[in-house]
Amino acid sequence: MSNILVTGAAGFIGSWTCEALLSRGDKVIGLDNFNSYYDVNLKKDRVKKFKDKCKIYVCDIADNQSLQRVFKQNKIHKVCHLAAQAGVRYSLTHPHAYQTANLLGTLNLLEACKHHHIKSFIYASSSSVYGGNTKVPFSVDDPVEKPISLYAATKRSNELMAYTYHHLYGMHCTGLRFFTVYGPWGRPDMALFKFTKSILSGKPIDVYNHGKMQRDFTYITDIVQGILSSLDKNYPCQIFNLGNSHTVNLMYFIKCIEKELGQKAKIKFLPIQPGDVPKTNADIKKSTKMLGFKPKIQIEQGIENFMAWYKDYYKIIS
Repeated sequence: MSNILVTGAAGFIGSWTCEALLSRGDKVIGLDNFNSYYDVNLKKDRVKKFKDKCKIYVCDIADNQSLQRVFKQNKIHKVCHLAAQAGVRYSLTHPHAYQTANLLGTLNLLEACKHHHIKSFIYASSSSVYGGNTKVPFSVDDPVEKPISLYAATKRSNELMAYTYHHLYGMHCTGLRFFTVYGPWGRPDMALFKFTKSILSGKPIDVYNHGKMQRDFTYITDIVQGILSSLDKNYPCQIFNLGNSHTVNLMYFIKCIEKELGQKAKIKFLPIQPGDVPKTNADIKKSTKMLGFKPKIQIEQGIENFMAWYKDYYKIIS
């Protein structure tokens, strides 16, 4: 049993990770700033499921003084760093939020780990670091030095920062490049959530690149399995892709949503947005070999699961 600090504990991936760790007997110290990037009530409701089983701190990782208090008050064995300012498009209009949360916040955590002699640091990266790479599937051995969004640049910076702390201080750092994570309790700014809400309200959905997009949608429980394995393996310094390894065409994705809702979407086709890429696809051979990572949930089942949660959470009668 380990004492694990989970940053972003009220977030989509963070809340699922906290529950999984607690269910297997680990002690969790959760941390989140509960900001208003999206519905704070959703974040609070996620945490309600497990807050009685662990400590939850309202703390911003960019506030080093507050963060240091959390480390001083708890015996922490491992850090699972999932807090971030997410979103490629939001980074076009709110760049400083990424500097604060993703760069300064991660630096503060690495420094805290150094001072408190914590050797295990697992952190969230993103498939966005692959930028405009045209070779697919994306491999962790591919060059990732040309990000096409500030969000991607901050995530690549996190990888470089972690490597530096591994090199200088012997910290074990594992970076996880997530590929389009979806499922129950997901983020309202992501396509599945946005499309569902708009279709149910009869509003048109914005479909970029005229629908010619492909994504490696990865179900939340598969992602969490990869996170827990990374914590357990505790490799000295590695980066892994966590993706489904199969691409889904955006128009098929929409058809699956329509099927579950029993309602057709009104589609507004638009050009591709700055920072977006037309296709993502994960090469997970390394993750399978070293983490035992084997995604199980395919898109049809994943969307069905999400819809069951969405209708229940928002009390929608079919």
